[in-house]
Amino acid sequence: MTLRVGFAGTPAFAQQALQAILDAGFNVVVALTQPDRPSGRGMQLTPSPVKQLASSHGIPVEQPVSLRNDEAQALVRGYNLDVLVVVAYGLILPQAVLDMPRYGCLNIHASILPRWRGAAPIHRAIEAGDQETGVCIMQMDAGLDTGGVVDEARLSIQATDTTALLHDRLAALGAERIVAVLQQLAAGATLTAVPQAEVGVTYAHKLEKQESLLDLQAAAHALDRKIRAYNPFPGAVLHSGEQPIKIWGAHIVAASGQPGTVLSSGDEGVVVACGEGALCLEVLQAPGGKRLRAADFLRGHSLPVGTRLT
Repeated sequence: MTLRVGFAGTPAFAQQALQAILDAGFNVVVALTQPDRPSGRGMQLTPSPVKQLASSHGIPVEQPVSLRNDEAQALVRGYNLDVLVVVAYGLILPQAVLDMPRYGCLNIHASILPRWRGAAPIHRAIEAGDQETGVCIMQMDAGLDTGGVVDEARLSIQATDTTALLHDRLAALGAERIVAVLQQLAAGATLTAVPQAEVGVTYAHKLEKQESLLDLQAAAHALDRKIRAYNPFPGAVLHSGEQPIKIWGAHIVAASGQPGTVLSSGDEGVVVACGEGALCLEVLQAPGGKRLRAADFLRGHSLPVGTRLT
């Protein structure tokens, strides 16, 4: 069976899935993606990664600002889709759109549902100290990541994982699994959507800017997770006096002292006491500067022993 596949997605996570679907030979007849946004120092309108890939393959690209109106829904209906794959699209799909494709809408979600429904599942899994995560291929319904699961695959979260690293592994895994599910459909198989458990539901709320501030009264292991969870966005922040410093890399060390106090400062890093244990800050960034290893950062910024960080 030749499927008429639609694809709805926006960022690089979605682009990888679209590339895998194309590489597998599926007939992608339309790509839906967010409108071009200003980006870069010149704030020029920039197409999304999905638009760039789709355009390079000659796939029609549609960029409605909403799917709730009759015009946008007629646009989607006109493509006569068998299935719509949705990956980090960023727009709500109303029931009218969910009902259009012959086999419905399939979503790649970067967690093992029902844990971490919502916008930031990768960040929240690392921040919470989860040992395992994965991807689910979900048959979408009108709820927030509440649909039945047709396929899932798991992987371990490593002690050194940042959101950037885990994102890339999950993107690859999601791309692999959506291709497998589409191949089942193309072979005439009926997908079985297993309802999500009613217990264990958690929500991965969108990250807020104020969350990036590190509270050094917390335990070192919790702060280590937060630093990794907020890399590459929005970056964890400490202050030396009035100056903010972004922390991009750290590790836990066996030391103790008054929380917030710099215990040692040298080429290997800046050791700061936490509410429990201590952290060695390895990669730091001053406003307007580059990310620097501690040895290079300290050549231009003084953080001597006894300095109070907040």
